[in-house]
Formats: sequence, C-alpha cells, structure tokens
Amino acid sequence: MITGDHPRTAKHIADGLGIPSQGRTLTGEELDRMSIAELKQVAKDVSIFARVSPEHKLKIVQALQSDGEIVAMTGDGVNDAPALKKADIGVAMGITGTDVAKEAADAVLLDDNFSTIVGAVEEGRIIFDNIRKFVKYTMTSNAGEIWLMLLAPFLGMPLPLIPLQILWINLVTDGLPGLALAVEPGERDTMQRPPYPPNQNVIDRPMTLDIVWIGLLMGVISLGAGYFYWQPVASDNSYFRTIIFTVLTLSQMGNALALRASRDSVFQIGLFSNPLLVAAVGLTFALQMAVIYLPAFQDIFATAALSVRDLLYCLALSTAVFWAIEMQKYALRRRRAARIQAGRTAAHPPTS
Repeated sequence: MITGDHPRTAKHIADGLGIPSQGRTLTGEELDRMSIAELKQVAKDVSIFARVSPEHKLKIVQALQSDGEIVAMTGDGVNDAPALKKADIGVAMGITGTDVAKEAADAVLLDDNFSTIVGAVEEGRIIFDNIRKFVKYTMTSNAGEIWLMLLAPFLGMPLPLIPLQILWINLVTDGLPGLALAVEPGERDTMQRPPYPPNQNVIDRPMTLDIVWIGLLMGVISLGAGYFYWQPVASDNSYFRTIIFTVLTLSQMGNALALRASRDSVFQIGLFSNPLLVAAVGLTFALQMAVIYLPAFQDIFATAALSVRDLLYCLALSTAVFWAIEMQKYALRRRRAARIQAGRTAAHPPTS
C-alpha cells in the first residue's frame, strides 16, 4: 500500500485490510535518502509506504521492476499518473478516478472494486490457456496427418488419404472441436499456479514435444490400422483408405477431449462440463458416419461402407491417443504430488 497519509493512519488501514506490515512502514523522507538499488532490497520486505509523493511512487515501481518483478499499480489521482504509466499494468478507478489517471492506465475499473482485478486476471489466464489448447489441438492433428503422409511411402503404400479427405479433416474435424476448446471453463488450479513469464511463447518446448509425439502416435495408429487392410494387387483402395480416414478422424476427437485440461483427467473435470465440445465431437462423429455410409458422400470422398466389426475396430484403435494423453497427465500429477511431498518433508523433517 502506497499512500500520502500519515504512517499511523496507513498502518491502521493496512491492519484492517489484512496487509502484513512486518512492523515497518517506510516514509517519503526515508525514500529520499535511498537509491534505486537500496530501495530494491528494502521493497521486498516492506508492504506499507506512507507520506509519499508522486516521485516516490514512481521510484518504488522502478525499484521493483529492476528486481525483475511484474508491477501492477492502482490509483485514482493526478499524482498517480507517472507510476500508473511506468508500471507493467496500470489500473485506474473508473468512478472516482481522474481523467489523467485513466489516460495513463492500461485498464480502468468501471466499478472501482479491487476484486474485479482478480476476476480479470483469472479470465485472462483462462483465455491464454484456451488459446494454447486450441493451438496444441490443431498442431497435433496436423502433425498426425503429416506423419501419416510421410510414413506411407516407406511401407510401399499408395497415398493413404486423397486431397478431399484431408480437406474434410482440416475443415470439420479440426474446426468444430477446436472452436469448442476456446470456451473451455478454467481449470481448478487457474489462480493457484504461478503466472506465465511475460516472454512466454504460446508454443513452448513442452508443447512442441507433445505435438511431435501425439502427432506421431496418431499417424502410426491410423496408418497401421489401414496397413492390414491394404492389398497391393487390388485396383480399388477405397476400403483401406476409409479405415485410415476413420481412425484418424476419431483419434482427433479423443485428442480434443484429452486436451481439455493440462493436468486433470477428463473424468475429474467432468465429461459434460463443456457441453459445446461434447456437441462438436458428437456432430463430427455423425458427419463422419455420413461420409462413410451415405452413397452420395461415398462418391464424393471415395469412401466405402465399413462392416460393423471394422467400425468397432476403428473405434477401439482411435481411443489409443486419448488414453496415451491421459496416462501422460497421470504421470505429471504423480510427479507434482511427489515434489510437493518432498517440499513438505524438507520443511518439516520427521523427528526421532
């Protein structure tokens, strides 16, 4: 808390708000005698600054930023403008705030309620998470298609998919579930986990590795499913292509369901907690069945009607991607639990 009030007044208000003071309050006079480097060390342990001027507010922001902190500054007066402008995120009051403060800020609280900041941070994290989920889903699905097309010639097979089938996957299979992922509710640890660094890329190293192995798994399973139905001497390759087409499409549905949460299982968050995604998966499945079994679509997409046994075979194989991602998340949860337990043990070692 940074205020121009008397130190005792500031301390009393801070106690009422639950702001820990560690028994120390810095005043503007003390700040005048400190350099930025000195203030950087002191600011870590001080939560209350009193009798400060606009220059002092700016100095505090600079000291925290020089220590690598991401600084959010709230204010409503003209004297808050320099610090609001310098802070990484300046937040002005929309009702009581001056026009100068609003112009200098990055965001304006229309209701002057600080709890709105928490809600905005949570919403921002959810949006960023969902962007990552959408990108990850799209990239893994496309990687599966790429691996499929690259590996087929090494087995001596003809093209496993025709261009129109690839276009169908990109427009329908990728599009509908991908859009539904954009409205995925926030995960349970959204506000408990540390924030992403400011320079965090949407596609980072762990996501890149996931794109590679999930895409490879998707491509290998789809290609392997069709390989056993491929007959080199046959003049019509529509049946084995339909097998590959179906397994790849349904694998991407399992991929979409599994990617709804980065750590939690789908069964923990609830299968129907995102009804739009469930509807998108169901609609995509229905459209895929239409492409396989309706004669008009068979002529367009060069597909063949699968037997019940072969359709069940495709359904069973396509779940492999879903279970593989779920197993990866299970391993991540186990490792995280082990780290937390190790930290607790180190902090409170057992006594003999």
